[in-house]
Formats: sequence, structure tokens, C-alpha cells
Amino acid sequence: MRNAFANTLTELATHDDRIVLLSGDIGNRMFDRFKAACPDRFFNCGVAEANMMSMAAGLAMSGLRPVVYTITPFVTTRCLEQIRVDVCYHHVPVVIVGVGGGLSYASLGATHHSCEDIAFLRALPHMRVVCPGDAWETRAAFKAALGQHEPVYLRLGKKDEPQVHSSEPDFEIGQAITIRDGSDVVLLSTGNLLPTAVEVAELLTQENVSTRVVSFHTVKPLDEGCLADAFQTARVVATLEEHSVLGGFGGAVAEWLADQGALRAGLVRIGTADAFLHEAGDQAYARSRNELTTPQIAARIRDSLV
Repeated sequence: MRNAFANTLTELATHDDRIVLLSGDIGNRMFDRFKAACPDRFFNCGVAEANMMSMAAGLAMSGLRPVVYTITPFVTTRCLEQIRVDVCYHHVPVVIVGVGGGLSYASLGATHHSCEDIAFLRALPHMRVVCPGDAWETRAAFKAALGQHEPVYLRLGKKDEPQVHSSEPDFEIGQAITIRDGSDVVLLSTGNLLPTAVEVAELLTQENVSTRVVSFHTVKPLDEGCLADAFQTARVVATLEEHSVLGGFGGAVAEWLADQGALRAGLVRIGTADAFLHEAGDQAYARSRNELTTPQIAARIRDSLV
């Protein structure tokens, strides 16, 4: 995902001299092409993320289109006040890009886990929260983010994520993408669990459970039409995210559901536990500890159908 972002950034910046990149002391070599093409528009702000976010707000107020990039917890949690007061309060078009969302940097420990960021940022007025599911969605999501006139948080995985799409999909912020159809279960996936959602659907389909997969790449604003259709037609609707079950995508859907009348389907929220992971291990290990593997998720869905 991060390479898709870097390549798309470079392509767009060569045609739009308003685009500037602020980096939190990360990705220097990854942005070599960008720096060669736009040498005066790359700012390594160091490990001073709060200052970096305030700089981005000022640049946006000056008519530029700043893109802020670093590891997810450092571009969200560490500078949440600046996002709230400098970016959102002033309603300026800063694109905040967090790389390594969820458990992507699991091996580096809890400081690099980001399982609360969606909850933090979706609570802020004016903020759009977008979590693409693969590299193709990343390209499309970044283009869409630059077309907004308000803040956008773009939550990426890291690298080598499986591709779900074979080409860049039609993409609109706030409009979910149906990957495959089905009638018994609807899997609403946000972010880098999309390939796992497809695997779960294939497994359940082999067991004669008709399963729809939807890439719910936008957590805020929600695609309410897609939600209404899912809950009116399926037996079970499950939200999948590499984020805490508290306050994230599942929480947003639960809030929406609480305001609706009686609907057919029940809701199952699947995400990380409300706990820190005090163990070292790679992303696959961290997912297994949080019951986010394909067999574990399929088991949860089976239990909900009983």
C-alpha cells in the first residue's frame, strides 16, 4: 500500500504544484522519485509530529495541498490536539496519511500498534476517515482525498498486502464497493482485512453459506444506503477491522443501527480486543492472538448463524 501511495503522490504532484509532502522522519528513500520531481516540496519535519501537523494546517490556509505522512500512531495519537484544533477546527484540506495501520508494525511492540486511531479521528468534526483495502484502492482513495475540500485521514497498511482488485476501481468517498455478492451473510470490511474477508467468504461459500463481501473503505461518512440494504436482506452482518472493537468501524455501524427501526440481520463486530498486546510477534501472530485469522473469523460467523 505504501508504495502505491508514494507512486500516486509523485504522479499527481508533477501535474499539481500545490501538493507538498511533510514526512515525520520516515520514507525518505521511498520518496526519492517525488523529491527528484518536486525537490522544493518535500519537508522532513523530523520526530516533531505536532509541529508537522500545525505546519500542514498553515500550508493549507495558504492555498497549498499538504500531505502529512508517517507511522500511524505518530501521525494521529501523538498530535491529536493539533489535528483537532489546527486542522479540523479551521476546516482545512490536509490529507493525513498513516502508514502501518492496525497491527502492521506488530513486531515493534505496542508503541507502534494503532488500534484506536479510527475512534479518535472519526469523532472530530469535518474529518473524513478512509481505509482502503488494497493497493488499487489506495491509489483511488488518495486521488479522491485530494479532491476533498476538508480534512481526510487515509489509513494504510504497510507492504505486500494481497491485491483484491485487478485494476483501479471506481471510487468515491462514502460509497462502499461490493466485491462479491451473497444473501446469508454480509461481511463489511474496512482497511487491510479485505483480503481476509474474501478468504472467509470463500470458506463459508464452500459450506453453502451465501456470503457477500463489501469493501467499506470509508468509515466516515458511512454509506448508509449500503448498510440499510445489508441489514434488510441478510441474516448476519459482520464488520471486520484491524482496530479495536470499541469506537472503530464496528462502533460506527452499531451507532447507525441504534437509530434504525427493526431490521432483519443481527450485527457481529470483529476487531482487536480492548487490551494492549504485551507480546512481540509479526502481524500474522498478532492477528491470531486477536482472533482475526480466516478460520477464527469464519468460526465467529458460523456461531452467529446458529
